[in-house]
Amino acid sequence: QVQLMESGGGSVQAGGSLRLSCVASGNIGNGYCVGWFRTTPEKEREGIAVIDSDGTAAYIDSVKGRFTISLVNANNTLHLQMNHLKPDDTALYYCAAAKSRAMTAIQALKWRGLFAYWGQGTQVTVSS
Repeated sequence: QVQLMESGGGSVQAGGSLRLSCVASGNIGNGYCVGWFRTTPEKEREGIAVIDSDGTAAYIDSVKGRFTISLVNANNTLHLQMNHLKPDDTALYYCAAAKSRAMTAIQALKWRGLFAYWGQGTQVTVSS
């Protein structure tokens, strides 16, 4: 069982930056896909950035070049550095983990159901 806890959300103006963090209770650097998802009242939860068990990252097109996902194995912490934020990035952000060595980051990005472990979410609000 893996427990996840996010932090780092908040309110920023467009163009600003935030760094989300997710601390895991277990060793998510060994055989896990880990990633960040987001949801709004108008939109279903979507994967935005994932790292697979080989350390390969994948992103959805709308955040490429602006967001960076990273995993610090030493302290089981997943980060999401978000730069050049836009109002459309306003959402509740979740970190998630899936025990999988076979799934690639690109595949996991599109398969929300793969992820068995979820944090409670952290709100990001970007004003124009």
